[in-house]
Amino acid sequence: MLTIDEVLTRGVVNVIPEKGELKKLLESGRKLNVYLGIDPTATRIHLGNAVPLRKLQKFVELGHHVTFLIGDFTALIGDTSDKDSERPVLTYEQIQENFKDYKKQAEKIVDFSKAKVKFNSEWLKNLSFTEVIKLCQRFSFGDFASRELIKKRLLEGKKVGLHEALYPAMQGYDSYFMDTDIQIGGADQTFNMQTGRVLQKDWRDKESFVLVTGYLEGTDGRKMSKSWGNAIWLEDSPEEMFGKVMSVKDNLIVTFFKLATDLPLSQAEEVEKRLKDGENPMIVKTELALQIVKELHDEKSAKEAKEKFESTFQKRNFSMDAAEVEKKGTLLEVVQSIKEIGSNSKAKRLIKDGAVDVDGNVVKDTDFKVSGGEEIKIGKKTFVKVK
Repeated sequence: MLTIDEVLTRGVVNVIPEKGELKKLLESGRKLNVYLGIDPTATRIHLGNAVPLRKLQKFVELGHHVTFLIGDFTALIGDTSDKDSERPVLTYEQIQENFKDYKKQAEKIVDFSKAKVKFNSEWLKNLSFTEVIKLCQRFSFGDFASRELIKKRLLEGKKVGLHEALYPAMQGYDSYFMDTDIQIGGADQTFNMQTGRVLQKDWRDKESFVLVTGYLEGTDGRKMSKSWGNAIWLEDSPEEMFGKVMSVKDNLIVTFFKLATDLPLSQAEEVEKRLKDGENPMIVKTELALQIVKELHDEKSAKEAKEKFESTFQKRNFSMDAAEVEKKGTLLEVVQSIKEIGSNSKAKRLIKDGAVDVDGNVVKDTDFKVSGGEEIKIGKKTFVKVK
């Protein structure tokens, strides 16, 4: 059974101003206004993006008034909280195009039959210049300029657009307009969410709360990001999703159970104990991959993806799916000829690092002779059969 304590702790790194006060409010039985906002500057959602979506869904399950806010107006500026340069300016048409598939993906996490969807252009586009000035008077430009990445850009002589300073104020106005009790967002949104608290306090004499969710690392241990190619996307096929989860670093297994599944927290804690007691991480990771695919697709697809993975990666019966190459000669020449590799230096590094095996055996000799019929695996995902 979902508890308030779990909602306030699982995947949560901070509650502002204080967790105990928010817990009292939630226990009061009052239906609260809760929202999560996204700017449709991208078209896809990965498991890291889904962490605050999962938190939003928990408030749906607790019966609160939940809003999924589309920042179609704020996206005209673009938030630079976690960027070291200006975002490209998007047209309204681009923003609308980006949003087309976004809700469809979010529906894998959020029950939209019980959550409202709103667009902040509904109120922001109608603000007069006088109202914008009054809004901006509530905040200090110094606070904005002192933010780490903004400060870094200024010190490096990079441009910081004046419009960027308006973004936090606009997000704060969203919270005020919707009379928000709780804002949900990632750590990079903390500054922006605080502006909503300021407006609620100054203009409505109301205390509101910020619930900051943690971030989910990507398959390589860095923050999940499209730029780094380490993301697991909600729209990935079951097979692709299963395989990506299986490539997650072992030390992230428990975090993924806690942040990327809806399993009870007690089960995630049991997984942690099993790993500490020495259970093979591969067994536990298989359970994780099965659970994630089941939740985001369905149980049948998850089982089929597991069978496919075990056949392809564990039993080494991958001839049916492997690409074929006609190149023969040294192992270096063959690996270099593979489309995904493409360069002599990369091929040599992969071989020397032990990332290439031939017919199940790691081969580090670049001059190893390949005569035809061999099955070659490079890393975890590239398979070829030499004709």
